[in-house]
Amino acid sequence: MNTALYIARRYLFAKKSTNAINIISTISVLGVFVGSAALIIILSVFNGFEEVVLKMFNTITPHLIIAPVKGKTFAPNTVQFRQLKNDSAIYSYTEVLSENALLRYNDKQSVGLVKGVSKSYLKNKSLDSITIQGKFVIENSSGANAVIGSALQSYLMVNTNDPFTQLQVFSPKKGITSTSVNPADDFMDLYIPVSGVFEVQQDFDNIAIVPLSFARKLLQEEEKISSIEINLQKATDPEAFKEKVEKLLGTNFLVKDRIEQNKALYNILGTEKWAVYIILTFILIIAIFNIIGSLTMLVIDKLKDIAILTSLGAGKKLIRRIFLFEGMMITMTGCIAGLFVGFLFCLAQQKMGLVKMSQENLLMSNAYPIGFKWSDFVLVFITVSIFSFMASALSSNLSVKNINNLNQDL
Repeated sequence: MNTALYIARRYLFAKKSTNAINIISTISVLGVFVGSAALIIILSVFNGFEEVVLKMFNTITPHLIIAPVKGKTFAPNTVQFRQLKNDSAIYSYTEVLSENALLRYNDKQSVGLVKGVSKSYLKNKSLDSITIQGKFVIENSSGANAVIGSALQSYLMVNTNDPFTQLQVFSPKKGITSTSVNPADDFMDLYIPVSGVFEVQQDFDNIAIVPLSFARKLLQEEEKISSIEINLQKATDPEAFKEKVEKLLGTNFLVKDRIEQNKALYNILGTEKWAVYIILTFILIIAIFNIIGSLTMLVIDKLKDIAILTSLGAGKKLIRRIFLFEGMMITMTGCIAGLFVGFLFCLAQQKMGLVKMSQENLLMSNAYPIGFKWSDFVLVFITVSIFSFMASALSSNLSVKNINNLNQDL
């Protein structure tokens, strides 16, 4: 057995001559315990919020979106697109034609994005989960319907239960030079009933989703589209498929995955998590460096033992390692206990929802969400290990200071 480790273990559990050493050691363990538990709980909560937010965004964000590098529209009936459409890895292939338009409901009006989608868009069965009023229906036996975002609904005060009042949509007519006395003659003016309201996030909630045929009539575009949205089969790797599509379509088209479509969101989620990690790590460092006081007291308490060991031939390296191991065992005991208790608390929160949020959200549970990532446990363990080693190494140097004169003094 390693001599330094054996002696350090005996010192950890042996009774100290001064009770203050036991108190300081206990405080050091508790400080690391609380810090480690708090850090893993907070990181797990952030993981939970990240999963909830991304799940909502992914409901309306496709795996891949294809758009032209130049211009707003392109022809979708080329050989490359027909080949892509028949790929077995694709779950849904949606042609999209979108443009900003003026929307009016009763005496209120607002500018929003009219997004015309083909029928395969409704293959996404998760759309009902973001629908907060009415139903997500864009076409029925009566004809075309619109599903609008909550921001538009708020601006226009749309009542989905009113079958007599429809949404009025205005778009400038193409290729017409204005010569009319009445400006309204320069706009295409169509009516469409609103079947439902969805809510995701402000960037998406200013959209009116309509059938592609309605958008073509509104925008006077018979063939071209603005983009293609692709959702893949579960077993398909999005990154590998993206590379395949880029190779097929060449440099004239831009292919974006979900991260590229929502760069700001992913950056914010990552930045917030790391900011919290850094702040809590500083608090944990303060708790870890309490070990310096504990080891300093222990060195003073064990001066006679150090003198005996040096008389038996123990060198500075052995003495230093004894107290290094002592400090590491104190802090790592608190770390492992903290990680274990933090894991149990997160598991209980995940299963039973012990801690509730102040307000219930229609799109998520009222309890704080939890998401486990084993990389977080490893990160906390490594963080504590590094700073524990630094604190213990600093303290262990005290044990060999003036060691040459120790026997004479005693």
